[in-house]
Amino acid sequence: MALSAAAAGGPNEEEAVAEQDPSSPTPGLFLSGRSCSPWPTSSAIFLFLLSLQPTTIFGADTPEAPARKKAHFDARVAAPLIAVFSLLGLGLAMGMLWLLHLWLRRRSNGAVVAGAEDQERGEVGNDGTRDGVVGKSGANKSDGGGDRCCAGKYRWEELQGMTTEFSRAIGSGGFSTVYLAALDGSSEPGLAAVKVQCGGGGGERLSLAFKQELEILLRVRHENIVKLLGYCDDRDEGALVFEYVPNGNLQEKLHGNHLQRGTILPWSHRVSIAFQLAQAIEYLHEKCALQIVHGDVKSSNVLLDEDLNCKLCDFGSAKMGFSSLVLPPSSTSSPRAKQILMGSPGYTDPHYLRTGIASKKNDIYSYGVIVLELVTGIEAFCEERGLLLTSIATTLLREEGELDTARAVEMVDPRLSGKFEIEEVKAMVDVARLCMQQSHTLRPSATHILEFFRERIPSVAVKPGPEKKRLRT
Repeated sequence: MALSAAAAGGPNEEEAVAEQDPSSPTPGLFLSGRSCSPWPTSSAIFLFLLSLQPTTIFGADTPEAPARKKAHFDARVAAPLIAVFSLLGLGLAMGMLWLLHLWLRRRSNGAVVAGAEDQERGEVGNDGTRDGVVGKSGANKSDGGGDRCCAGKYRWEELQGMTTEFSRAIGSGGFSTVYLAALDGSSEPGLAAVKVQCGGGGGERLSLAFKQELEILLRVRHENIVKLLGYCDDRDEGALVFEYVPNGNLQEKLHGNHLQRGTILPWSHRVSIAFQLAQAIEYLHEKCALQIVHGDVKSSNVLLDEDLNCKLCDFGSAKMGFSSLVLPPSSTSSPRAKQILMGSPGYTDPHYLRTGIASKKNDIYSYGVIVLELVTGIEAFCEERGLLLTSIATTLLREEGELDTARAVEMVDPRLSGKFEIEEVKAMVDVARLCMQQSHTLRPSATHILEFFRERIPSVAVKPGPEKKRLRT
C-alpha cells in the first residue's frame, strides 16, 4: 500500500518531502537571497501581490497601453489669449468702478430726497417749529451750530413772503440773482440770502447745475464755506437759501466804490483771508468723502462776515468725485463752449483752457491769483482796460530765488501806506508764485499751502484786531 500510495502521488511526492524538510528552500518566496519562514510575512505577501501586477512602461507602444502624446504649449496661441483676457479684466474693473460711481450718486440723490421728505414730516415742537428742520418761519431754532445738516425744503410761496416778492436784490451772477430775505424766529440776526436761478434759455443745463450745487452744499459743512439753510425746487427756477453774510465780498472790499471813503482792507485781514480760503479749499479737496473741485474760485465768490472771516460761496461750477476729472467732450467741441467752461476771466487756469481737464490744480491756480490780488490791490481782470493781473505779474512769476525787500515793497498795494509786514509780503508772493506755475503738476496742494503759511507766518492763526469795524458798509 505504501508503494501504491507513492505511485498514486506521482510528482507531488517531492513537494511533500520538501514541505517536511525545513532545510529545503521554499520556491518563489525569497527576499534578498534569504529564505523566508514557512508562514509568509505581510511584506512578503505585499511584494508577491505587487509582482502579479502587469508591468507597463508609459510611452511604450503596446496593445495594452497605447502611447501617450506629450502636450505642447504654443506661444503663438497663448499671446492673443493673454491679451484678450487682460482686456476683459480691465474692462470689468472699469465697469465696476463706473457702477460704483453711479450707485454713490444715486444713493446721494436718494438721501437728499428722503432727507427732505423726512424733514417735511417732522413733528411740530412746543415752540411751533418742526423738529430739527427749517419750517415756515425759515429758521431752525434747534440749530446749535454743529455739523449736522439743518437745510429744509421751502415752498415757493414761502420764499415770496420772506423776500417781499423778491423786491430787494443784493447780488447777481451769470445765471442767478440773490435777494435779501427775512427769517422770523431765526437764531441768526433774522436775515438770509435767497439765490434764485435766472429763467433765461439755460433750461436743462441750468436745472442740472442747480441739482449738482444742491447735492454738494448738502454734503459740506465748514466754517469758511457759506452755510445752506434750505432750498426750493417747486418750479423751474430753483432757489437756495443761505445764511446772510453782511460784509459783502472780497472783490468789493478790495476794489469797490466804498474805498473812496478810506475804508481800506488792512494787511492783517488780507493775510487771514488768504489762510482761511486755503482752509476751505483743503476741506473740499482733501477732507470730503467725494473730493470736490470748486471750479470758480475768485474774489467775488469770497464772502466776508461781520468779523471779516472768509466764506467761500457759489458752487454752480463745482465737480464732485469722478465727474471732477474731465469736462464733458461736448463742452470743448460745441460752438457754445465758452459759455459752459469753468472759471472767470483773470482766474481761469491756462492748463484747463488748453486741455479741458478739470482738476484740483485749477482751484490752486485761481487761489494764487487771489493771493496776488490781496498783495497788490490790483483787480484780476480790469474790463475797462482789458488787463489781466497775471500779465502784469508775468515778470515777477518768472523770477527765481527769494524776492528782495525793495521788489516786495514795490508790489504792495500803495493804499496800505506802508502798514504791512515785509516778511509776510514775501511769503504771500511766494505762495502766489508756487500756485500759478505753468506746470500744474508742480503746484502745491492746499495742505502744503497751509503748512507754508504756518511756517513763514506764525501769527496767521491769530485773529486780527478791532480795526475790522471801520470796514462795515
